[in-house]
Amino acid sequence: MQSRRHFLATSLFATGSLFAGRAALAHGEATRSGARPATVSNEQKDWGVAGDPREASRTVPILITNGMRFSPDRIEVRLGETIRFVHRNVDDVLHEMVIGTKWALHEHAELMTKFPGMEHDAPWMTHVAPGGMSEIIWTFNRPGRFEFACLIPGHYQAGMIGTIIVSQA
Repeated sequence: MQSRRHFLATSLFATGSLFAGRAALAHGEATRSGARPATVSNEQKDWGVAGDPREASRTVPILITNGMRFSPDRIEVRLGETIRFVHRNVDDVLHEMVIGTKWALHEHAELMTKFPGMEHDAPWMTHVAPGGMSEIIWTFNRPGRFEFACLIPGHYQAGMIGTIIVSQA
C-alpha cells in the first residue's frame, strides 16, 4: 500500500496535477460520508477559495440523480459570494462533485480513469454516498465561467457536468 501511495503521489507530481502535495483521502469508504478533513486548505484557485461556513450567503441544494445528472446543472453566483452547496444523492452508486475550470476537471477526469482508486481530497470536491448528503462551502472571488462535475470514471464521460457563472453584479 505504501508503494502504491508513493507511485500515485509521484505520478501526480510528474503530471503537474493540481492535487500534488495535498493530504489525501481515498475514493473508498473513508470519504463516503462527505466529511471534510480536519485541516482545510485556503489555497487560492482560479475558481475561488474554500469558504467559511459562517460567511455563507446562501445555500444551493444540488440533487444528484440516477440519470448521471446534477439538478440544477447551471448556477449563477455574484462575485465575492460564499455558497453552501448541499448535495443529495438519490442514486444507488457513489458520486462526487468537483468544482474547477474546464481544463482542471478534464485533467482530473483523465487521472481518475488511469487511477480509479486515486487518493485525494480538497475543499472544492466532495463524495456523496448512495442515498447520502454532503456539502461544499466555496467563496467565488474570481469572475468567470466554471464547471462542476462528477469525475468518477464513466460519470464525467456520460455528461455529469454543470456550469457556474460568476458575475460582477
